Amino acid sequence: MEIYIGSIALLFTGLGIWLALKLMSPKVEVKIVEQLIEKPVTKQNNDEFELNEALLLDLGLSKRELEVLELMASGLSNQEIAGKLFVSLNTVKTHTSNVFEKLDVKRRTQAIEKARRLSLIP
Repeated sequence: MEIYIGSIALLFTGLGIWLALKLMSPKVEVKIVEQLIEKPVTKQNNDEFELNEALLLDLGLSKRELEVLELMASGLSNQEIAGKLFVSLNTVKTHTSNVFEKLDVKRRTQAIEKARRLSLIP
């Protein structure tokens, strides 16, 4: 009788753990972007560069975030970007983290490379 009760208790414990994991797992929202056309990165003249404005709107990048991204691509540090745009260092860091989130990257180099492939910056 004790073995029977113990096996039922184990069964319900396992079922409870499984159910808790299913209910507590984060819901993942998948967003399909039709304009996400990546191109190989090649050196171009600024005359040949064409901004992908449709993708820019889909990603939700603001003009200031795009400006920060362009200055990052030119090799400026956060402090230098802040001085050039006449904003605080924390504002630049906020814009940078927003760019990282919207481009789904973790580093400056990844953001620059992905932005170039997506024709967001020259």
